[in-house]
Amino acid sequence: MPDNFKYGIDHLTTGKVIAIASGKQKGILNDEAKKKIKASQQHVQKIVADNKTVYGINTGFGILANTKISEEDTATLQYKILQSHSVGVGDSIPVEVAKIMLITKVHALAQGYSGIQLSTVERIIWHIENNLIPVVPEKGSVGASGDLAPLAHLFLPLIGLGECFYNGERKSTAEIFQKENVKPIQLGPKEGLALINGTQFILSFATKAVQRMHNCLEAADIIGAMSLEALTGTKAPFDKRLHELRPFAGNKLVAQRLRLLLKDSDIMQSHVDCGRVQDPYSLRCMPQVHGASRNAWLHLKELTEIELNAVTDNPIILGADDTISGGNFHGQPLALPLDYCCFAAAEIGNISDRRCYLLLEGKWGLPMLLMKDVGLNSGFMIPQYTTAALVSENKTLCFPASADSIPTSLGQEDHVSMGSISGRKLNLVLDNLEFILAIELLSACQAIEFRRPLKSSELLEFAHDYVREYVGFANEDRIFADDINKVAGVIKNFSFVEKVNRFAVLKSIRLNDSFTMFESY
Repeated sequence: MPDNFKYGIDHLTTGKVIAIASGKQKGILNDEAKKKIKASQQHVQKIVADNKTVYGINTGFGILANTKISEEDTATLQYKILQSHSVGVGDSIPVEVAKIMLITKVHALAQGYSGIQLSTVERIIWHIENNLIPVVPEKGSVGASGDLAPLAHLFLPLIGLGECFYNGERKSTAEIFQKENVKPIQLGPKEGLALINGTQFILSFATKAVQRMHNCLEAADIIGAMSLEALTGTKAPFDKRLHELRPFAGNKLVAQRLRLLLKDSDIMQSHVDCGRVQDPYSLRCMPQVHGASRNAWLHLKELTEIELNAVTDNPIILGADDTISGGNFHGQPLALPLDYCCFAAAEIGNISDRRCYLLLEGKWGLPMLLMKDVGLNSGFMIPQYTTAALVSENKTLCFPASADSIPTSLGQEDHVSMGSISGRKLNLVLDNLEFILAIELLSACQAIEFRRPLKSSELLEFAHDYVREYVGFANEDRIFADDINKVAGVIKNFSFVEKVNRFAVLKSIRLNDSFTMFESY
């Protein structure tokens, strides 16, 4: 297990967040972080004792910022904000995403600018370590003033309210606390506001998207190379010299990966003098299309990791006499790259569907619809209907949520990011993309067997054989939904990419050589 991650001290990356959420790494508060948290909380106590007016400590919220709250009501105010802002609707978000919200919130609070009590941070860590993950509805955040509604639901359990997932079941917090002999915590001044102000809902969906999109990009190169082999395409468009003339990092990486994936292929060697001048764009332009999406992914990763280490609540407590009421909670810095990656992920599906279509045409020595006895059988015709439907659905999800803004809080919050929608939408596009890639992979594995006895490269033959552990060659029609779900499973759980990458390492092939920035999430 890696060394313990120190909340508020160490640099958090998307990979570390996923590792903590999965239990592969442990997050702790060391003495330095505890000291910072205590100092910040003491500043808040002094502000209250001195009766200084500071937003959210002894004032109302939003449009009520000018409403003074008495010293005796400052603690009650924090309970009311969690209750009043718990207005989320819809299905609950994935448990892993809610857990990531807890992890990223702890890291932000532990930096010592939020005025929260140490005991409150420790209780959140208790939830993480005991896998008591709050139920958070998916809809209700406008992505500015923080992800108010989802964060309010996330932290209702701190005061004994709301629901949590407990031993795989959804139960009321009160019932769980009774079984665990745990009592709700007592919130102090500013704590409720510190808990619900921030971008952790957007950030957690962005973190998952960085992981999932990277997996899809890696898979798309492997699957695209398999389709090219099945279609007896050429590797000439992946020549390093060509891509040095237009040196986008993503393009160069994909070209390099394709060269290595296709290296020493008997299928490739068998048609070097076939006379075909150019392949269709979905084969020839993989470096340009997959590469552009790689560049978009890299941009999202870089900005997500800035946000992972940022303080995004309000006001910021620098000292008892030094507070800043600003706008670090605004989701725009992530909303834009999340929307951009919606297009980038959708385009990977778009070009994958075109390769599926090429595999069915009956050209270049392949049987029409990838089956010998068609007519009685429909072959692989109908799975491509599914890719067409998913590609079209993804296009409808590509309208940028960040292009919209509806004022809230009676106009006080007059520009919002809608980044929460951007984050959810990107993950919906990735849901569809994983199925599209699965259908191309299923089709490419079927097609490549019509090239026997010729073999592809070692890497692509390994990829083919791994799929065959789950789904066999189709001599006739069957319920292809079962096949699609099995192959989608090995993409969704990352095992397809992980197995191919591991085999490449065993063969001393470094698929991402010289491009370490793209290597992992």
